[in-house]
Amino acid sequence: MIEDVVDTYTDLFEIDQNLDRLVKNIELLNYLNPLNIELEKKNFFASKYRFNPKFKYKKIKFNPYKLQRLFFSQRLERIEDEEIRKLYQDIIYEYSGLIQCIETIGNGKSFYYNSLKVFGTPKERDVENARFILHFEDEQPGQELEKKNTANDAEEYFREFAKRYDFNFHIKKSTNISASAMVLNASETLVLKKNYKFSDNELQVLANHEIGVHMVTTFNGKKQPLKIFSNGFVNNTETQEGLAVFSEYMSGCLTLKRMKELAYRVIAADSLIKGYDFKDTFDLLYSQYKLDRDAAWQITLRVHRGGGFTKDYLYLTGLKKIYDYYHSNQDMSTLLTGKVTLENKKSIDRLQQLALANTGEYMTDSFAQNLNTNTKLDFILSNLK
Repeated sequence: MIEDVVDTYTDLFEIDQNLDRLVKNIELLNYLNPLNIELEKKNFFASKYRFNPKFKYKKIKFNPYKLQRLFFSQRLERIEDEEIRKLYQDIIYEYSGLIQCIETIGNGKSFYYNSLKVFGTPKERDVENARFILHFEDEQPGQELEKKNTANDAEEYFREFAKRYDFNFHIKKSTNISASAMVLNASETLVLKKNYKFSDNELQVLANHEIGVHMVTTFNGKKQPLKIFSNGFVNNTETQEGLAVFSEYMSGCLTLKRMKELAYRVIAADSLIKGYDFKDTFDLLYSQYKLDRDAAWQITLRVHRGGGFTKDYLYLTGLKKIYDYYHSNQDMSTLLTGKVTLENKKSIDRLQQLALANTGEYMTDSFAQNLNTNTKLDFILSNLK
């Protein structure tokens, strides 16, 4: 069956394979996480938050100009189907933008402007949503918020959690990541922060977020006939992160504290467009919003790495879109077929009808039943604009 489809769409599959070979070099997070986070955090705290950290980054292993040229040399006019041709054209522009991001990491405003082109920036509505969330009273911290689990404990927990899915992935530990955990799509790897302590709730959150969605879409994407499902559709970050946080909600481990963390990320991303440097954003979160200094550092690091990285505001906008999509009784499985977007749902449905895509082997298990019992979260999510 698939052989017949390949014969019918020979030019499409050739271009898709070419892009797959080229895109292997451009996993942005591989380059974006500073190599000296712990040292600079220590120096920043010692200076009483007066000097901006000086981050160092991985050297690029490819020639950005040559890679751009190879992307744009693809003969898309050979794809006869206009809708599919437009999809690939948009994807090439997206990959080109990611190359520009990687090329300018650490170059201040250059990186920031390239990041803006790919990820956008919070709108006033997004900032208002963040402030709305921050008005709510904090929950009383329980035992589940005590940070007692090491990275080794976390690895054991994630391996046990992953038994519900029939796929194997790598787990490695690193001090050079700005999140407590992240998935590297190309290498099927879950990276854990080596010197970090996780609360019980955090382990649940990360398992449902990283394995329940990011790994599910990684492995579903790799089983698709077309490699764009694995490498990523245009603007897939918003949908992917929205699905991942929604998995936390559905599994009953999303807390108001976590929602506030997403709101602070929007505030921090918004500070970039106002011209704030690292110490200004840190001061905003630490002095004005009264976050503890480790949390303020973490959020500030995430948005200032590279020179100004706006991606973090998309977690909240994505969550709202997926929450509304689910509550309008839409099919969730389409959005798990790979690194795809809500906006491209019709294109995915059409690719499936043409036998150019399959329905996806794995389903996020938390989507089977809504275990959220926090009515305050439903009130907030229903009332976001």
